[in-house]
Amino acid sequence: MAKGIKFKKGLDINLKGKAPEEFISISKSESYAIVPDNYTGLTPKVVVREGDKVKAGTALIIDKTRQDIRLVSPVSGTVTGVNRGEKRKVLSVTVKPDAQTEYEQFGAKDPKTLDIEGVKAAILAAGVWPFIKQRPYDRIANPQDEPRDIFVTAYDSAPLATNFDFIVKGEEDVLQTGLDALAKLTEGKVYLGVKKGSPLKAMQGVEVVELEGPHPIGNVGVLINHLKPVNKGETVWTLNAADLLYIGRVFKQGIADFSRTVALTGAELKERGYAKVVAGCTIESLTVGKIADESKHVRIISGNVLTGAKVTREDYLGAYNNQITVIPEGDDVDEFVGWATPGFGKYSVSRTYPSGLLGCKNTEYNIDARIRGGKRAMIMSNEYDRVFPFDILPEYLLKAIITYDIDKMENLGIYEVAPEDFALCEFVDTSKIELQAIVRRGLDLLYKEMN
Repeated sequence: MAKGIKFKKGLDINLKGKAPEEFISISKSESYAIVPDNYTGLTPKVVVREGDKVKAGTALIIDKTRQDIRLVSPVSGTVTGVNRGEKRKVLSVTVKPDAQTEYEQFGAKDPKTLDIEGVKAAILAAGVWPFIKQRPYDRIANPQDEPRDIFVTAYDSAPLATNFDFIVKGEEDVLQTGLDALAKLTEGKVYLGVKKGSPLKAMQGVEVVELEGPHPIGNVGVLINHLKPVNKGETVWTLNAADLLYIGRVFKQGIADFSRTVALTGAELKERGYAKVVAGCTIESLTVGKIADESKHVRIISGNVLTGAKVTREDYLGAYNNQITVIPEGDDVDEFVGWATPGFGKYSVSRTYPSGLLGCKNTEYNIDARIRGGKRAMIMSNEYDRVFPFDILPEYLLKAIITYDIDKMENLGIYEVAPEDFALCEFVDTSKIELQAIVRRGLDLLYKEMN
């Protein structure tokens, strides 16, 4: 029988623009890219040149410090650019796709018949290792480590999020193969978090945990904190179920197949739904002809509104993203004495407006990208605690990170958190502080100190 985690602390932001569970057509992407900045903890070294012919699965970039970690081409085609920024920083490697995809052949394998080194070698060779992250530090896992446990989340509770049950439908055997491979990588347990009542609770060889409650119930950090917190000196690995499909295909098909299902969401899209894409495609191919009003200022986000990245149509789908969200930018909106109006129909967490007092849970809101306030010092008002369902004191941990007090950071739980765990705190914060950036900076500094 599956375990369960249920809590009421958190916040569901009911936005307009949900994606119906149906597939829609999109334009063909004329280019694909690997963007090293998507992979925290990678020191990139480009191993191809402009004009090289590559197959899907051919290495484009390797990690200078751990050269067995590779970023591979998601398609076959011709390398069209190695793009660099200041101090020759690698910004991206772009590939023009062939009409028909050719794959590097790695050979299908049954992970149950392999030892730990055999499983690691197969995942590393196919270039899908970077989708395994570790805690502490929330960065690409070190293949030389052996994790205490592995945590997989198959439930996304963020605003307008994808339905993993729909994404995985038809590939349950691939997901099971990926879970079998993970089970070989640890002497501990593999935990799989699913939405309460999900058909994925039938997965074998793992400990299934049914999740029920408001966001961030679907965050892998919730699984870790409520089941088995990370102590100093321990390492756990984490994955998203959609990324685990890549690993499952390596063993089941013997190729690096980076196909993924992406949800097109947001109030500013006139056509919403799910689309079959290949990782690294252009944002243009996903959004062309689908924005309701081309003259309106909109914000395109690769990911969800809380943790996603602002992108332009010339950018590429983020490596870990299963969602594109388009919302109003808000920079072309003028509200006469907006602060003094009753605010009927406006979203309110703090019940400043009548809509917050009435508690209209079923009302869908069209929230734009404006900050709506001025930056100020952190206010110790327990507003973070109301949406932070961890056994951690968020305000004190954040202050320890800001002052870089390592002892306090360790005592307050820095080893088991990631920036995404503070996304809701950032949303409700009246001080408009970029909390996720603070946590990311703290984790990176701590990693350098400890390594």
